[in-house]
Amino acid sequence: METNNNYKLVPGFSNSFGTGWRVMADNFLRLLLVIVILGILVAPFKIFNMNFNSSDFHGGPWNWNWEDEKSWEHFLGLASLGIFAAFFALLSMLYFFLVAPVFKYGGDIIFVKAVRKIKPDFEYLIKGFMENYLHIVLANLLVFALIILGMFALIIPGIIIACRLAFVSYIVMDKKLDPIEAVELSWKLTKGHGWKIFFMGITSFFIVIFGLILMIVGIFPALVWISSSFAALYQSVLQEKEPVVEAVAA
Repeated sequence: METNNNYKLVPGFSNSFGTGWRVMADNFLRLLLVIVILGILVAPFKIFNMNFNSSDFHGGPWNWNWEDEKSWEHFLGLASLGIFAAFFALLSMLYFFLVAPVFKYGGDIIFVKAVRKIKPDFEYLIKGFMENYLHIVLANLLVFALIILGMFALIIPGIIIACRLAFVSYIVMDKKLDPIEAVELSWKLTKGHGWKIFFMGITSFFIVIFGLILMIVGIFPALVWISSSFAALYQSVLQEKEPVVEAVAA
């Protein structure tokens, strides 16, 4: 696989974080903007963390002079709460499965491009809506379902599945494969690298915590570093297992 990459890519724990750091340093402002944009695009989920109770609806019919005002207030307040909760839950679910994956997958491929020394293009954040949209949504659903099923099986299988399918988003955007092919290729590529991905995930958790300790704003460079490191791991494994990739993509 030929690229214009001049980073030393080795599919290892320390090399991935080391390369990720250099990628971050070379493209800091652009990749930081990607992280900030993704954070804003995920923000709509916060809208759905709303608590309602009957006292919030003083102007409703249950405050009129009914014969049994308290009974009507209780009944209609609960009914209104249920309707609002169901409505926002539906919007949250639709956004989570039909919109957010496009931005997330787009952000992932931007980091891969940066690892390849290709200037990050913000167009990739929305490109998925115009190209490959169905594959992105279905791949996200498939990975989500597999991980949830694994979590039901005593949690550990879910962690294993999550590690082995860590490359699905990159593959869908990079190789334009359908969801089944992307899952199968990710499983093949991560063979022998599952523990690396797991420990990178654990390390990433502590990097995020450290970023939060640094007056919260440190979370942004922390996320840039983590995303760059996983993209570096993907690119290094991709080069290592080039014959496997070519066989699946053929």
